[in-house]
Amino acid sequence: MKKVVVGLSGGVDSSTAATILHNQGYEVIGLTLWLMKGKGQCCSEGMIDAALICEQLGISHHVVDIREVFQTNIVDYLVSGYSAGITPLPCSQCNKTVKFGPMLQYARENLGCDRIATGHYARIRYDEETGRYELLRAVDRNKDQSYFLYDLSQDLLAGSVFPLGEIQKSETRRIASEYNLKTADKPESQDLCLVEANGSMRQFLDKYLAPKTGDIVDTNGKVLGQHDGVHHYTIGQRKGLGIAAAEALYVIALDAVNNKVIVGDRTKATQPECMVHRVNWISIAEPTSPIRAEVQVRYRSYPVPVTVIPLEDSRVRIVFDEPQFSVTPGQAAVWYEGEKVLGGGIIEQFSDS
Repeated sequence: MKKVVVGLSGGVDSSTAATILHNQGYEVIGLTLWLMKGKGQCCSEGMIDAALICEQLGISHHVVDIREVFQTNIVDYLVSGYSAGITPLPCSQCNKTVKFGPMLQYARENLGCDRIATGHYARIRYDEETGRYELLRAVDRNKDQSYFLYDLSQDLLAGSVFPLGEIQKSETRRIASEYNLKTADKPESQDLCLVEANGSMRQFLDKYLAPKTGDIVDTNGKVLGQHDGVHHYTIGQRKGLGIAAAEALYVIALDAVNNKVIVGDRTKATQPECMVHRVNWISIAEPTSPIRAEVQVRYRSYPVPVTVIPLEDSRVRIVFDEPQFSVTPGQAAVWYEGEKVLGGGIIEQFSDS
């Protein structure tokens, strides 16, 4: 019998993934990572629901305390980034360093299993010609999570299964209801787990970063108002600035060194290109010359045509066909060829132009 370890968060997606594999004849083992204390699907209530699902399916359930890893790789990473004036994306970092990596390692070392499965909406395909595992968008484009998975290694892709990648979210709910899963009607997670656990990103950050009053200025250095910490702002932000102006103003830069929030009109919040570091080429080997692709600079942003120019030290330069609004340092840029994820990395800085 084939064996697979399923990461169970306590939500409907992972519960249904486990159910699908169980019904396909797999020997399914449930595994829940204890990430932090408090509310949220990955915490106490999530662990309870995950245990109930395992009891319902008649499978074993393991809980691994990974709170220190989560604190170092996600909490400290977020706090450090926001204090430096960037807007970090924790999900891709969490998937690689907190979830998939530790899960596969635990499965191999403790459960005698070399396959893990999750409730992510994405697909994996092996290309015999290139000898690489490819990451593809989910069939349900509205739920597609390939953007958050760009940083997985070939080893992690080879050991991962995404049972929900070929179905619609409505089908997931239908299957959960058909098998009377406790999580069938459980509400969707609407935000980051840290946000859900703390109420808002501001409340989370305020636990670690003290208020620090500074100036909100325009591009000429004119003081337009005051802020209580650059970590409360992000590139492209318009609402909540607390300043009056004849035209709409957006955050165009965060100067953490001088504690200034810089604002300008919408044209100044657009960029013709950006630099990306910590690049992972996932479905293809790193190219030696520029390639054409479509890039997303945020999870819900629309893919736009670009030229991706490989550089040294796991970096690329992305040149947009048309300047893009709200390109934000710290967020991920993920480039695609159709449904295939070619690579991705973290937006590093704006070009001098």
